[in-house]
Amino acid sequence: MLTGDSEDVASAVADDLGIDQYFAEVLPEEKDTKVEALQSEGKMVAMVGDGVNDAPALARADVGIAIGSGTDVAVEAGDIVLVDNDPLDVVRLVELSKASYRKLQENLLWASGYNVVALPLAAGVLAPIGVVLSPAVGAVLMSLSTIIVAINARRLGNVDLSAGA
Repeated sequence: MLTGDSEDVASAVADDLGIDQYFAEVLPEEKDTKVEALQSEGKMVAMVGDGVNDAPALARADVGIAIGSGTDVAVEAGDIVLVDNDPLDVVRLVELSKASYRKLQENLLWASGYNVVALPLAAGVLAPIGVVLSPAVGAVLMSLSTIIVAINARRLGNVDLSAGA
């Protein structure tokens, strides 16, 4: 965590959020430099900001998260803009991105597994032993696979994002 707030405030917030490493009392002109230093250590950096002084660090960060009620410069520099002025939306954003990644993995596993089985069947690999998949059945199964992937992706709407609330 990187903040311009005092050491006491930063320490309390870091403890509440379970953050091990934080930097307090960082001057506005030092934020961009600090983000760059963290990246040079091989760390992925997400930066949340709302002011003109945050814009360079927002632009440099791997993920820049701008508070929508902030300055136009910060909003333009951010990759993501939080519409509400609620810092807990950052926690919700992280939860949603984790859930999205899990769905991506599930759908990739399903589609790959399906294709490993269905494509050889459709190509007639088992034809010598009398198992033949007609093109019509293959088309229906392919459509079914697409529907299963879409339904699974749609289940992202059921993710509970209230954990950050």
